[in-house]
Amino acid sequence: MAELSGRVALVTGGGRGIGRAVALSLAAAGADVAVAARSDKELAETVEAIRLTGRRGEAVRCDVGDRQQVDAMVARVRKALGDPLILVNNAGVAASAKLTETTDEMWDGMLRINATGAFYCTRAILPLMRQARWGRVVSIASVASKVGGPYLAAYAASKHALLGLTRAVAAEVASQGITVNAVCPGYVDTAMTDASTANISAKTGRSPQEARAVLEHFSPQGRLMTAAEVAALTTFLCSGAAEGINGQGLVLDGGAVQS
Repeated sequence: MAELSGRVALVTGGGRGIGRAVALSLAAAGADVAVAARSDKELAETVEAIRLTGRRGEAVRCDVGDRQQVDAMVARVRKALGDPLILVNNAGVAASAKLTETTDEMWDGMLRINATGAFYCTRAILPLMRQARWGRVVSIASVASKVGGPYLAAYAASKHALLGLTRAVAAEVASQGITVNAVCPGYVDTAMTDASTANISAKTGRSPQEARAVLEHFSPQGRLMTAAEVAALTTFLCSGAAEGINGQGLVLDGGAVQS
């Protein structure tokens, strides 16, 4: 994995969970890593962990749904670390509701962060990749980018949009040394999934353990995926060994969604 030495990566939503795991995995592979999120404390902790690997790290507070903040983030990363030719669009939000109870604010917020935020970040960095004739974009989508589900209208729509963006940009840059892919996990053992478990428990009266089992059983393996697994796949997609993988949405869910 030392092949990422000399590369600069930017991971959005990098303060915790999957984003933190991805940032540390890329650093272990030799990259200098900037992390962006809206929590200063979590960002500082992630950057400290990056630096303990011997790599450079930079924390940037950013709401990826705000184009001006995204442009400022990219400028700061370039000044601090160099051109970020690896971009991991990980920032995301999740919520569930019946369609008739999905508010305008929920719909707009989900699309703004999960899809428009990735669009802003990718558009801002793509010229740098084109100039270098090398780049890697990996977006953390979801199995909800492949299939629908009850109470997930806004979330599934936003993740379908993210996968569509991935495929379109991949086709656009395929001949330019740049690959664009998505990782599509099922339920991952993170704080976000803990919130889903609490929601199931509150609405159904199940115990937290029973609610967690509901999510585990979405996978034929009977378990939640791990942030480390998502990070390992993401890092592989950024490597030279994955040069021929482009425009793909790789599912990581133990075999439930086979597409």
